[in-house]
Amino acid sequence: MNQSGFKFYYPMFMSFVIFAGSVEFATVSWLLGSFDPINIFFLTLMINARHLFYGLSMLEKYNIPGWKKLYLIYGMCDESFSINATIDIPKDIDKGWFMFFVTMLNHMYWVAGATIGGIFGSFIPFGTKGIEFVMTALFVVIFLENWLKEKNHTASFIGLFVSIVCLSVFKVSNFIIPSMFIILATLTLLRVRLQQYE
Repeated sequence: MNQSGFKFYYPMFMSFVIFAGSVEFATVSWLLGSFDPINIFFLTLMINARHLFYGLSMLEKYNIPGWKKLYLIYGMCDESFSINATIDIPKDIDKGWFMFFVTMLNHMYWVAGATIGGIFGSFIPFGTKGIEFVMTALFVVIFLENWLKEKNHTASFIGLFVSIVCLSVFKVSNFIIPSMFIILATLTLLRVRLQQYE
């Protein structure tokens, strides 16, 4: 944002309202380009399509009454999902408040980071080479956490198999969304059978 000529309050406000890292990066070019809300809507949907699948997997966990549910839906990001989906919340702690504060703290850290980056980003040299590995590591950890908690690994094997097949068919840049749809369809068809192993 700084290199594109925007003041620090642009990333600060964007991180508060958008709260989707990939879309925030894309927004820089959208702000500099021509106004095209329909194209931006579909690009945003494609960039964050994985959140639709996060939401489906969190339907039961987010089934809590009141306004907290709305914020949990709004604030679902990779980090909030990885914590809220895998953690065993103690019985004496309110589930809704626990997940709310996880989400709120992630949101606050994101806004603070974007603001600090907007203010000091041009003064502090920072190499980003290799930083894309962070997301890969996050999803590997989520997978391993689920693997350790599962009594039966059928769902995990389905996910691995479908992802490998889609990777070979659709290649690296296009395999994620087809993989998600096929995994969702397969697990939906096998849901009753898989629930017997829980």
